[in-house]
Order: sequence, then structure tokens, then C-alpha cells
Amino acid sequence: MLLLLLIIMLLRRHRVDGVRRLSSPMRLVLIVDTKKQKLRKKRSIDRSSERGMAAKSRILVIGATGYIGKHIVLASARHGHPTFALVRETTAAADLNPAKAKLFEDFEAAGVTLVHGNFYDHASLVRAVKQVDVVISTVGSLQLKDQTKIIDAIKDSGADIKFGNDVDRGHAVEPVKSMLDVKVQIRRAVEASGIPYTFVASNFFAGYFLSTLAQAEATGLPTDKVIILGDGNVKAVFVDEDDVGTYTVRAVDDPATLNKVLYVKPPANILSHNELVSLWEKKVGKTFEKVYVSEEEVLKKIQESPVPLSLSYATYHLAFINGDHTNFEIAPSFGVEASELYPDVKYMTADEYLNHYL
Repeated sequence: MLLLLLIIMLLRRHRVDGVRRLSSPMRLVLIVDTKKQKLRKKRSIDRSSERGMAAKSRILVIGATGYIGKHIVLASARHGHPTFALVRETTAAADLNPAKAKLFEDFEAAGVTLVHGNFYDHASLVRAVKQVDVVISTVGSLQLKDQTKIIDAIKDSGADIKFGNDVDRGHAVEPVKSMLDVKVQIRRAVEASGIPYTFVASNFFAGYFLSTLAQAEATGLPTDKVIILGDGNVKAVFVDEDDVGTYTVRAVDDPATLNKVLYVKPPANILSHNELVSLWEKKVGKTFEKVYVSEEEVLKKIQESPVPLSLSYATYHLAFINGDHTNFEIAPSFGVEASELYPDVKYMTADEYLNHYL
């Protein structure tokens, strides 16, 4: 699973003159601008039990049992949002593998409502969307282009939207470029739909990338030698998956993130490959042999390696050679940074995360 696969679409209500209303524009966690929001009539959802207090948005997560989806679901429930997880009936069956069964137990314990439906069944998707205020999509790479189905369901339900990872500022090579091109198409479709949105650019998932010290061909942490792409000085961003969930959910009801990109770039987690290796060396009390791979060699590996290895190399090329995590300034016109917006969130640092492996 790659960081680039996170796309979050949010349906959301907002306040106009102090009144909570529905808006038609779409919001992505990976946020993109829409120029204007149109008001719709308020949907007839019974909120009598919420009178006298600020109601939390109802959140539906699509891709809820996936790598990042489960973190979003649990973060939503943890923050008090009525949380719904879209699952196929076969997925929710009794004969689940132990890991999936445990995940459903965790969902149940957290008060999450399972909604039976299918990403490719328009009627079931519309029914699910009508129950909530926010839709978060965390579908995988094979379903990226099909996210237009979510846009269609939201439009047909009379609600609004959101999405995640800043594809407009990437300089990827194949095969990652094709994936990002699909995401750009989805973003343009969202903008054209007139639905309000938020995109979340979450960068590298710590659990996936730190477990190998960001080495494309490694299956674990180094013991004597480490492979570094480029000169090792270009910085990338590593974010704990639970923190991705927390920041995403915090953005749901925040007008500061509406129609913008929410960049998750915790300062302590912006590290070069050399700095990352140095952190691990200090923890294990050992100096590793460092093998530096030139950009020319990396591009050759991308061309000659089979999928998914070519995809891994292209992803690391994007971050550690092109510097696409850090080679731009976040302007208020298009984005906000999560740790600045929510300084009260105590995020997991990369240094702390590496302690898991000691």
C-alpha cells in the first residue's frame, strides 16, 4: 500500500448565517478549490436528540476495511462522530479471516455502524450516502478511476463531497505517473461537479515505509547495509496512520479546510533518507554501509523491474529524488498544514515510531 492511494471524499454541511445547511460542492481530503457553493434544502434527518448542542457530522467511510480506511473509521468514532462503514455483505459474513473478524469486533466496540452496500451498486451507494453528512473514500489503486461513482451517488443523494494526496504538484515517472493522472482526472471531475471538497495529502505512511527504512527492495530494517536513492539529502514526510486518521477527521467540520488541500507534514517527521538512517543507527548502536544509487540507475530499475517493484522505485523517486513532498510552499490560496492548524494533536514522530522495532 502506498501513500499515494489515499483519496478521501467528504460530504459536508456548513453554516450560513449561523444555520447548518447542505452545500452542493465536493470536498476531498486532499483539498481542491471550488469557487462557489450552492445551498440546497436541508435534508430531513431526525436530529431532535441533538437539539441544544453542536451535532457532529455523520461520516461514511468507503474502503473502511482497507489499509488506511480502518484508521479513518476508528478515528472518526474516537472523535465522537456517528460513523458508518460501507461493507459488502460477503465482507461482513461470519467466515472472515481472523484479522478481518478482529477488525469488525473493533468497529463494533467503537460504536461503528456497518452499512451493507457495494461500490459498484449505485442504488446501495446512494442509500448509504443519504444517511450521512460526510463521505470519506479510501479506496485502493484499482478503484481510483471508479471514484466517479461516488460523485454520481452524492449528486443523486442531494449531498456534497470531499477527497486526498496532492496530485497537481507531482512530477512522477511511470508507473506512478499513470496513477496520479487518474487522480488528476478525478479531481477535475470533482471540481466540475460543483461539489465542495477537501483533499488530504498524507505523504508516506509510517507503518509501510519506516518498516524497511524506506528501501524499495527490503523486507525489513537493515542490519549491515542500507540502500539510499540519490544523495540522501532530499527530504520526505512520514506520518503515522493513526495520525492521518486524526487529522482527516479534524478537518471534516473545519471551515479552514473547505476547498483546500490539507497537507499532513508534521515538522519532526520531515526527514532526508540520510537523517532517517542516522536515527536508526543511533538506536541500534551501529553504523551501516551506505550504498547510494544515482537517479540514472533508479530510472533504469523502474524500467526493468516488474510491478510492484517498479511502482515502489517510482514512488521513492518521486519523494527522495524529485522532492515532491517538500519542494513547494503551501500558499493560503490552495492549502493548509495539519500540524499548524491543529497544534493540540500530539502526533507520533518518526523517531518514536522506530522504537516499535527495537
